Amino acid sequence: MNDPSAFLLESLSRAARELVGRHAVRDLERTLAEIVAAAVRAVPNADAGGITIAERSAITSRYPTTDSVRRLDVLQSELREGPCITAAEQPPEDGVVYAADMAADDGHQRWPQFAPRVVEHGFRSMLSTQLAFERGVPTALNLYSREPDAFDDAARTLAGLFGLQAAVLLYGARHAANLNLALESRDVIGQAKGILQERFDVDDDQAFHMLVRTSQDTNMRLAEVARWLVEHRTETRADERRRPIA
Repeated sequence: MNDPSAFLLESLSRAARELVGRHAVRDLERTLAEIVAAAVRAVPNADAGGITIAERSAITSRYPTTDSVRRLDVLQSELREGPCITAAEQPPEDGVVYAADMAADDGHQRWPQFAPRVVEHGFRSMLSTQLAFERGVPTALNLYSREPDAFDDAARTLAGLFGLQAAVLLYGARHAANLNLALESRDVIGQAKGILQERFDVDDDQAFHMLVRTSQDTNMRLAEVARWLVEHRTETRADERRRPIA
């Protein structure tokens, strides 16, 4: 690696082009998978990777590149120790936690239960960098190598900066997903209002208030009430036709 800065720029640019080119910014799940794959390709000596997300006091494994990584992520959640836990919940100032050799004293002293299991799965080095893309949801990008002391300063810097780029993309993907959900809710509410206007001969405001009142009475979200009405409109029309005239 003659110029780490140039390599970094090339790697991040390639990852961004891939994500945007495939429209993955609008698909959180696909974005997570692409981030992991791009990070493993970009960081020298990385053999596998994954993302861990700490939610509701549990660590979930997202898009591990191997089954061993998935098992190790689950194990960290069970043991409540490991580089991923440290990076997600108690990250150092630069956000990067590096385990040079999980078979040596350093790994055993820091993570006495977890380190031997990493070695059993064929990995010696780990690199975890925090992805603080959403407040209150600790997240880390984790890279694994089969070689001891596999990640030099340049690789660690690359991983840390790549983590920042990944965090921005995740943040955008999360908000894009929320925006899509909001647009879908708006559409289904509009359809439900149209059904009520036609069936009960009411105007737009009256139809909306009918949805709101039903939402309050049933303790369901407004969009859920609207979706139910749209999905069951054929059934309710059939019921009305069968209902005897008073």
